[in-house]
Amino acid sequence: MEHERLNSPDTSAILLEVLGHQLHFSQDPNSKHLGTTVWDASMVLVKFLQEKNSRKGRFSASKLKGKRVIELGAGCGVAGFGMAMLGCDVVSTDQAEVLPLLMRNAERNSSRVTQVNPDNFGSIEVAELDWGNMDHVRAVCPPFDFVIGTDVVYSENLLEPLLHTILSLSGPKTTILLGYEIRSTNVHEQMLELWKRNFEVKIVPRSKMDSKYQHPSIQLFAMSLKPSETGKTDSQNNGAGTDQIISREVEDCNSDDTGVDELKDFDVAEEVDNENTGVDELKDFDVAEEVDNENVPIPSNLNDIEKLTEWETRRYGAMAARLLRDVKIT
Repeated sequence: MEHERLNSPDTSAILLEVLGHQLHFSQDPNSKHLGTTVWDASMVLVKFLQEKNSRKGRFSASKLKGKRVIELGAGCGVAGFGMAMLGCDVVSTDQAEVLPLLMRNAERNSSRVTQVNPDNFGSIEVAELDWGNMDHVRAVCPPFDFVIGTDVVYSENLLEPLLHTILSLSGPKTTILLGYEIRSTNVHEQMLELWKRNFEVKIVPRSKMDSKYQHPSIQLFAMSLKPSETGKTDSQNNGAGTDQIISREVEDCNSDDTGVDELKDFDVAEEVDNENTGVDELKDFDVAEEVDNENVPIPSNLNDIEKLTEWETRRYGAMAARLLRDVKIT
């Protein structure tokens, strides 16, 4: 019954203009699965890649064309489709119950883009991947040039499965791009500590993001495997099961070395260290500061509300959610 609901034409839609194309992503926020909603971090990542960096530099279309990309927790597929528009061959993955909606978004937008500009579009396919399921990992044929994900970190119990899956999909030259909205400083601190033990971690400064599609609570990270960790990861040293981490055992499906440059040449990010994690500035972050940081006046009447852009409306929605988070109705 739930699968039929996710395929319903009555689901709401998000329109996002990227590189002159009006993309249409169906979503179903009222479903029982978080993956059927378009979250803001995916829009921030796409706008960062395409509007700010697609013409030159690390993420130019000429450098990305033909690169293999896997998207974890793809949900509605926004971030993965953005990479496909830059010429990448993308595998968008999620749990089985999300796949019908994800597949419909991929097919609809692929058809629209290829009719207008078929030469610059890569490819996109949809696959089931439960984190930690090694049969699913082998089926997508790692390693990949890029592993990407947005708003996949929101609970402590997901950190280890996500790490193991990323390691299983990565090779020595894989770049990992993750974007998410900080909702819990506790989870954020644990996440950074886990990542810094296993990866070289860099954070994309807001000055490099799209001037509109950004927010203090949304961060983008670029990571690569530490050179010293080529044989073992920190998780392996701590006793994690070897059947969960197969990055050194899985067959390499690439016949040649298509890996990207190391992160030392990454020109849009800053090193993350123990004293610059972005946590301190967010510990006292409240909804009033959110409005101030976005330089958006609080609407005083209906006419002002009608003038808000879609992005401003989305951020006010996030602000309202913060206000209502601790409200209990009796």
